[in-house]
Amino acid sequence: MSADGGLPTRFLGRARLPVTSLGFGAASLGGLYAPLGDDEAHATLEAAWEAGIRYFDTAPHYGVGLSEERLGRFLADKPRGSYVVSTKVGRLLVPHDGPAADVQGIAGFYGTPNRVRVTDHSGEGALRSLDESLRRLGLDHVDIVFLHDPEDHVEQALGEAYPVLERLRAEGVVGSVGVGTNHTAVPARFVRETDVDCLLIAGRYTLLDAGAARELFPLCQQRGVDIVGAGVFNSGLLAAPGPGAPFDYSAAPEHLLRRAQRIAAVCTRHDVTLAAAALAFPGRHPVVRTVLAGMRTPDEVRQNIAAVRAPVPEELWADLAAEGLLPEGSAVPEVTS
Repeated sequence: MSADGGLPTRFLGRARLPVTSLGFGAASLGGLYAPLGDDEAHATLEAAWEAGIRYFDTAPHYGVGLSEERLGRFLADKPRGSYVVSTKVGRLLVPHDGPAADVQGIAGFYGTPNRVRVTDHSGEGALRSLDESLRRLGLDHVDIVFLHDPEDHVEQALGEAYPVLERLRAEGVVGSVGVGTNHTAVPARFVRETDVDCLLIAGRYTLLDAGAARELFPLCQQRGVDIVGAGVFNSGLLAAPGPGAPFDYSAAPEHLLRRAQRIAAVCTRHDVTLAAAALAFPGRHPVVRTVLAGMRTPDEVRQNIAAVRAPVPEELWADLAAEGLLPEGSAVPEVTS
């Protein structure tokens, strides 16, 4: 099944949400790494829509609400049944009384509103967070709500926030409930102890780090939990593996830089870009239903669309495996449905 523009559509979670194989990671709309103007944000979203992307992931954390506000304005004239939106709970946004400059650059976001984040994984906090997200998005419901980065508040998130989201799912206020994180042990606990529909796992199933394949993904297969793959470039190293390239938001260590460069060389032999391989890799695992990519400009949208549409021969994966360049546990059959 394909969406407008030819992107394949897969069904996510027990709610069978139709998500395009490439989703729009909207952290960039919140001014991640550098300020982003309203017009450029709108143009980027317009390019994504025209290319057929119909799944958009955002969060209050992204630009202290700016990402949600911009995404909501863009979607305001789109039929509600024509797209899927996920957002997150776990951080409340409160006005900042001091100078606006004081909050610039916090968590890597610039050009943001004069607000600060307050971590809150309580039940009341989840309700308030979702209500405020709906207002920023201009929606009466969201398709997926993820508990965002609950690692340092696991017991509260399990005992308070999750039951509230489970109730809202039963009431139809949200379609699916999950956890969004760049860790693996905590979401594994949620899969074991709750009835989550899906997980957003960032950076832990990539060409450089397949830690999610060891325990988490097999557990998800057993429990029928689907995965949204994110952070597939590991912050940039798998997009452009040059000196100073970042890996998980810090400068890449030398051994990972060399490994990424070796992977890129194998890709070149097969006339495949490293970005195309990095985007294709997660979707080969049967639990991964869609892959998110962050995009700040229309050109980046076009580059990512070209990358996901580029053919990646099976021989590439075989050669990477033969040279010991595929992460352990990642050699799985390609998804065909």
